[in-house]
Amino acid sequence: MKLAFWRKSTNEEKASISAAAAPSGGGILQALRRSLAPEPDWSELERALIQSDAGTGVAAGLISAAREVQGGTGRERLRTALLDLMREELPSDAPSTASSQQVILLVGVNGAGKTTSAAKLAARAKAASLQPILVAADTFRAAAIDQLRLLAAREGVPIAEGKPGGDPAAAIHDALTQASAKGLHPVIIDTAGRMQTKTGLMDELTKMRRVIQKLAPTADVEVLLVIDATAGQNGLAQASGFNRAAGVDGVILTKLDAGARGGVALAVRRELGLPVRWVGVGERGSDLLPFDAEAFVDGLLGDAV
Repeated sequence: MKLAFWRKSTNEEKASISAAAAPSGGGILQALRRSLAPEPDWSELERALIQSDAGTGVAAGLISAAREVQGGTGRERLRTALLDLMREELPSDAPSTASSQQVILLVGVNGAGKTTSAAKLAARAKAASLQPILVAADTFRAAAIDQLRLLAAREGVPIAEGKPGGDPAAAIHDALTQASAKGLHPVIIDTAGRMQTKTGLMDELTKMRRVIQKLAPTADVEVLLVIDATAGQNGLAQASGFNRAAGVDGVILTKLDAGARGGVALAVRRELGLPVRWVGVGERGSDLLPFDAEAFVDGLLGDAV
């Protein structure tokens, strides 16, 4: 189970995703305005997808899939191909039980938005009548612990803190012990930012997973990679490296509202099979939204929800 029961999108949230994903003009939007015929200029649409950060291979694959769709305009056929790619079959919305411990491990590079995303996830879990606990496992940066402590206090959520310069696995150990004793879940772990090319730091993530497996062998564990939507194709490289080291289950796409072109989500999904689970569309705690494929695709294509 991947915490689907507190990841339902409202119509207002879907509208926010569409607005954030919408192109500011040019590129794919202009190409789509000229794609109302059943056989549009597919080469132009492919170039537009590449310009949206989808990458050459992904763009070519999407255009190939769109051309195989029977009936409809070029825009409609491309929309079908995009939805087929981005949709994910989620588990049922069965309520959680106290015996079902859940752990979310947030990973990613520096500056992607892991700490604020952790607090936003905790706020959403609390709003769904769960009892989350935050874990400050970024022991490399003392300011990160301070930041998460302040955010936890703002949301009224308990926190387990690592010691600056200490072993982050110790903080995870304390949090899991506390969560088990008090029936807290999900356990949301904020880890230190690291480049996917740094072998030692990536090995540390593997150690964290071992600690979780040892202390909570029956827990539902979800590793979420936090990617800045403005990272472009660097986001795909990050996803590939973290997936090898930590076994990523899904993606949190932050800063979608900051002029991002959205194509990295298409690339990560098609090349690595990783679904987008959450999208960040603003600074507020309520601006981390459950990903909705239709809202995202319609926004990318310049359509309102």
